[in-house]
Amino acid sequence: MSRITTHVLDTSRGRPAAGVAVALERETEGGWIAAGRGTTDADGRVKDLMEAGAEVEAATYRLTFETGAYFAALGVESFYPRVVVVFSTSAGEHYHVPVLVNPFGYSTYRGS
Repeated sequence: MSRITTHVLDTSRGRPAAGVAVALERETEGGWIAAGRGTTDADGRVKDLMEAGAEVEAATYRLTFETGAYFAALGVESFYPRVVVVFSTSAGEHYHVPVLVNPFGYSTYRGS
């Protein structure tokens, strides 16, 4: 399993949000660089966001969730075309960053 994982729950439907594209980036002195990507599964999870064996560095990471495309595919009008979550890490730990979404809002937290 990836050292950084996520899942997306659609609180307006009371179920996991399947099919949400997610990009993971790490901040460097030169800007943001790709660190992984994936799409949420039927359970709303992305378990293999980073390549197998990739370690988390002490750094700032950014997760971008394509929520606008998700709601558009459901035929639902939404306000946020994407949700961007920026967080800091320590080396070697596991980080689970869930996102709760609805067409007009979102929240996030550090999960376990």
